[in-house]
Amino acid sequence: MNDVRKDRIVRMSGAAVQKCMRCGKCSATCPNYGAMAYHPHQFVYMVERGEIEALMASPSVFECLTCFACVERCPRGVEPAKVIEAVRLEVIRQKGQNHLTPDDLPAQADEDLPPQALVTALRKFAK
Repeated sequence: MNDVRKDRIVRMSGAAVQKCMRCGKCSATCPNYGAMAYHPHQFVYMVERGEIEALMASPSVFECLTCFACVERCPRGVEPAKVIEAVRLEVIRQKGQNHLTPDDLPAQADEDLPPQALVTALRKFAK
């Protein structure tokens, strides 16, 4: 099951996890570093090794701010935030909470919600 999950996470993220050299620059840039049990470079390495269950059980999955600072900082273009988002989506789907469809988005909009939030929701729930 872990190999299937690993393959699905790598496919959903589009990240080349094998390119990570574990330099830690992504983690050093993370504004929420102190709140996370696993840091961006650790997410990438654990996905590469197939340690998906530990990541899915960690609250760090939902502590990522999705600011993509780690993506900008990575010298190899690994895109750790996309890996974290894919693991997060796997957790949501496992819990059966992936009920949002593109047709549901207009009803979710209000004047206080930034349009980027709707685009992000659609991207996450449409993979």
